[in-house]
Amino acid sequence: DGYRNTNLYRGGREANQVSDDYRYQDGNYEGYAPNDGYYRGGDEPAHEEDAQSDVTEGHDEDDEVYEGEYQGIPHPDDIKEKQKKRAPAVADEYRDCADLMAERMEDEEQLAHQYENIIEECGHGRFQWTLFFVLGLALMADGVEVFVVGFVLPSAEKDMCLSSSNKGMLGLIVYLGMMVGAVMLGGLADKLGRKKCLMISLAINAAFAFLSSFVQGYGFFLFCRLISGLGIGGSLPIVFAYFSEFLSREKRGEHLSWLCMFWMIGGIFASAMAWSIIPHYGWGFSMGTKYHFHSWRVFVLVCSLPCIASLVALKFMPESPRFLLEIGKHDEAWMILKQVHDTNMRAKGEPERVFTVSYIKTPKQVDEFIEIQSSTGTWYQRWLVRITTTFKQVWDNVLYCLTAQYRMNTLMLAVVWFTMALSYYGLIVWFPDMIRYLQEEAYESRVKIFDEEEVSHFTFNFTLENQIHRNGEYRNDKFIGMKFKEVRFEDSLFEECYFEDVTSSETFFENCTIISTVFYNTDLYEHKFINCRLINNTFLKQKEGCQLDFEEDNDFLIYLVSFLGSLSVLPGNIISALLMDKIGRIKMIGGSMLISAVCCFFLFFGNSESAMIGWQCLFCGASIAAWNALDVITVELYPTDKRATAFGILNGLCKFGAILGNSIFASFVGITKVVPILLASSALVGGGLLALRLPETREQVLM
Repeated sequence: DGYRNTNLYRGGREANQVSDDYRYQDGNYEGYAPNDGYYRGGDEPAHEEDAQSDVTEGHDEDDEVYEGEYQGIPHPDDIKEKQKKRAPAVADEYRDCADLMAERMEDEEQLAHQYENIIEECGHGRFQWTLFFVLGLALMADGVEVFVVGFVLPSAEKDMCLSSSNKGMLGLIVYLGMMVGAVMLGGLADKLGRKKCLMISLAINAAFAFLSSFVQGYGFFLFCRLISGLGIGGSLPIVFAYFSEFLSREKRGEHLSWLCMFWMIGGIFASAMAWSIIPHYGWGFSMGTKYHFHSWRVFVLVCSLPCIASLVALKFMPESPRFLLEIGKHDEAWMILKQVHDTNMRAKGEPERVFTVSYIKTPKQVDEFIEIQSSTGTWYQRWLVRITTTFKQVWDNVLYCLTAQYRMNTLMLAVVWFTMALSYYGLIVWFPDMIRYLQEEAYESRVKIFDEEEVSHFTFNFTLENQIHRNGEYRNDKFIGMKFKEVRFEDSLFEECYFEDVTSSETFFENCTIISTVFYNTDLYEHKFINCRLINNTFLKQKEGCQLDFEEDNDFLIYLVSFLGSLSVLPGNIISALLMDKIGRIKMIGGSMLISAVCCFFLFFGNSESAMIGWQCLFCGASIAAWNALDVITVELYPTDKRATAFGILNGLCKFGAILGNSIFASFVGITKVVPILLASSALVGGGLLALRLPETREQVLM
């Protein structure tokens, strides 16, 4: 004791003084628990400053602990808590991935139930309805994109002189872009966030849709529509994943179904705009002889407005808190959930309601980004590493959807999505083509045939339409400022005639002899003279490009068909929204697909335009419930960190089915109705029966 510092000795004496201060109260020591025999200094009320030596015992001014000094007996609960905090940091390095994943799965299950309770506390109100309309505009843009090319194709093929193969490629290129965009951007949304990836998706679509309305060449226009489709294709899986994470279990099926109505609104918007803009040739301008901005380009420009509006509105919406919790950002998620709660409570007239949640479970983070320091390598090397890492994680998510836990559900959903897309998209292209074919048949039945007519010294300054002239002789005749529509001259003679300012559509000269004739400012090109003898003729200042004729090329009936087809899904949307949470997702898919298959068989009796329009409306109205239920069940079957990825894969497969459906069904137009009808109905029956084997998700929380 003599060798010890006097300050230390004084500290020991103060400790003894503290122990002497304990007194009996009702037979027990205050601060002492006789049941376990451990010191409970934390229960002692505050003493004066010089009597609190147990808190600072064994410390000097620099907070250094001296070995051997009395520091109180630690409580076993404190020891366990310290061991818990210390253990994971050391043990995670030596635990295998399976153990870590098992712990994460347990955390996710706890989070799923807690998050459901939090969303119920936040309520359903102004915030969800605001987000509903913002995301609805994005879904509307997707619906518009499907219809745009079909509406502009008759005008674009003339404006850009498209061949049949080029025209077919333009019709399919949008679906190809959507297929790639759904897989790529859907996967990125599970890693970078719903809001960020949705804004990227909409920005790509808006920029390239806007640009495509101004480009003149076919190749550049095709490229712009491809990238535009890539952007809008990525929005669909993100929209449903994003909105579902703000909905409680009781509201999810119904409100996701209401959201699907915006796809219908997009189709109606596109049809109405095409009907009101494209036929007006004056709604455009020209710059010289090379640049022409016709009314169909104005239509393309107008169709980008929903996407732009959604992009601007989305800027003011928050990220999904469920996604933020999944990546460990607890505080940001809590702030957003509080914002949702307060917004809804103020709208209900209860601003005094307090958000009672103080802590939310966050899953264990297994794989994390490793931030690269700015001094490491060059800037492009750092970005290359980040991009490579991100896409590797996306690919891992894709493979995860095919693991044993999700393989069967993924394969069954893939078949249902594919069969639904093959039949639906194939038929919605086949219906307008069949109507057009019926119109052409009726038009050809009214053709006028002129045989062995002889005309000389006559001036033609009016339109010739739907005529066949055989073995005629035309001498010293003038064809000035006129149009040929569906006119054929066969085995005829033209001698010393004069053609000026003539435009033609589907007009040909076959086996004719043309002698000493002048062609000035016409579009009668070499390919329109088939097996003809051309002797001493003069071609001056021929028209450049392809000539538009809106009266012929833009059929109002086609716009009406698309408009009615889009409008006909309204009853199906309403019914599916009201019954989605009552009868369940599985019965909705199976029942809708089987009813749609029955509707297909009635197409055998569609031998007129009005009958085809009627059966199209019935088919679209019956099939929309299956689409809505597919969107809902796909969202609910997969966990948060795989939800957008899985939806993107299945939606990409859907667009592949659309490409096949368009190609197969269109090839049978005018040949037979049996193959398209049997193919569509068989696909719907098979997909509907398989859908009945999927698990019902109506009662489960979002994992």
